[in-house]
Amino acid sequence: MADEVKLYTFGGSPFACRVRIALNLKGIKHELVVEDLSNKSADLIKYNPVNKTVPVMLHNGNPITESLVIIEYLDDVWKEAPILPQDAYRKAQDRFWAKFIDDKCAPAVLNTVSSHGEENALAEAHEQLQFLENELGREEVLWR
Repeated sequence: MADEVKLYTFGGSPFACRVRIALNLKGIKHELVVEDLSNKSADLIKYNPVNKTVPVMLHNGNPITESLVIIEYLDDVWKEAPILPQDAYRKAQDRFWAKFIDDKCAPAVLNTVSSHGEENALAEAHEQLQFLENELGREEVLWR
């Protein structure tokens, strides 16, 4: 039996985009279900009753939610072409920076859109992204 993979997504979601990239990098065939987040489907609410958000991935009918959890799941099930490092320390560092992006960078960038480019919002987004760039550059050197 072939694996059945379905991804509930929304075009503007960076988190759903993260999962789509991982699925494509691994070469996993999948069906996309595009959600209207202002009128959420019964399936989305059924498969993610806690947050009622995308992404939700169904693997053979079993729902997995949260983009970072989905990516770890993909690496556990489809061992070829791993997304995360195999080294425990490097994997922990990758998880940390992914969470930093989710908690700090993404909200700052989204705030620039909702504030219509207000100067303070732009400055905050620039600061968070610059910090990320500087730290990742430094981490790259430490990992070699």
